[in-house]
Amino acid sequence: MSAESKQPRRPSEDGDGGGGSGAATEEPGSLLLSNARLADGRTVDVRLVRGRIEAVGTAGSLSTVGARVDLAGYLLLPAPAEPHAHADTALSAEGPGPVSHAPEEVQRRATEAALLQLGHGATAVRAHVRIGDVHGLGPLEAVLQTRRSLRGLADLTAVAVPRLLTGVAGADGLAMLRDAVKMGAGVVGGCPDLDPDPTGYVEAVLEVAAEQGVPVDLHTDGDGPARLARFAAMAGGLRPGVAIGPCAGLARLPEDVAGRAADRLAAAGVTVVCLPQGGCAGTERRGTAPVRLLRSAGVRIAAGGGALRDAANPVGRGDPLEAAFLLASLEGLEPAEAYGAVSARAREAMGLPEVRVEAGFPAELVAVRGERLEGVLSLAYSRIVVHRGRVVARTSAVREYCDSAATLDLPRQARTDPGGPAAR
Repeated sequence: MSAESKQPRRPSEDGDGGGGSGAATEEPGSLLLSNARLADGRTVDVRLVRGRIEAVGTAGSLSTVGARVDLAGYLLLPAPAEPHAHADTALSAEGPGPVSHAPEEVQRRATEAALLQLGHGATAVRAHVRIGDVHGLGPLEAVLQTRRSLRGLADLTAVAVPRLLTGVAGADGLAMLRDAVKMGAGVVGGCPDLDPDPTGYVEAVLEVAAEQGVPVDLHTDGDGPARLARFAAMAGGLRPGVAIGPCAGLARLPEDVAGRAADRLAAAGVTVVCLPQGGCAGTERRGTAPVRLLRSAGVRIAAGGGALRDAANPVGRGDPLEAAFLLASLEGLEPAEAYGAVSARAREAMGLPEVRVEAGFPAELVAVRGERLEGVLSLAYSRIVVHRGRVVARTSAVREYCDSAATLDLPRQARTDPGGPAAR
């Protein structure tokens, strides 16, 4: 699914300065999120109409003729997005024998994976799909069918990933890459490190991207500084954008060498998508990109989940909030910066419009049980997910303690119902 190009309406265009009025709306499909806590500490009501945030006001100030969800005890945030998933291999680790690439099996796994990620809060997913070899375009067609079946629940974009693009064997791959875009792949990608001619591979991908007007998203370990420099020189200025990842190999280079490579990527406007939860099928080694070094050079950093319970990471969770937790706990990012990597920066890398909890912006939101972002990243159990202005997923957790002889005032989680089952 191609990224939406429409820019969000600014608060001034709504005529209410972002606060809105208390009058009930007559619009169909309206939803009021009441008593929501924002990251800045305010408690507000948020009215959603036709897939956008129509108004934000102090708690109790807004009304609606539509549905209401009480978010008391929840922190309301822009929804995360998943910039690096593998839909064709997801959830394949537990199956006996080789991974099945039969279209019906790929579609089943891809659908289940997308719904798991939606439950975590990701309302948009960019899914890498291998094409070529003996499987041809079958797995891609299965993922595109998944995209169609999920319309209204989540936005799924397919990245076509050919194996070879150079030499005699690469001619078929190049033709298939063009066919994949015609079928509906919204992004072209691949693994240049696995091609005998990595530079030629990148040139071929960039050529197809330029002629088709689609973004580029490449897998690379990033351990070859000269190769990265050539790539940055070729990719500089390409629109609608270039992303690479997971680039864990940069962390194994001497700091001065990695720093020069980071400077070139920043100058070229290339986004690096790191995978804090582990590797993926497109790279051979595990590890995480040197996030602080890249950020200090001015490189745009997004974070994704990578492998979701496949051979590359049998315990992968595909949870954006866990990726943010790891960036904060292991890489030393501030919680807001860490969450930005899986939300604002991820959406930017995917070419999606900006989301803020302000009037005029898309109603892509997640409410997580908690009061502060730090606590949410630590214990993000209960979540309510909003896509295009309606609740599309809920996850509830209830923690209880048995009676104790000790004179302790143990916390209790009251079962409440904010528009559906949830927990305090």
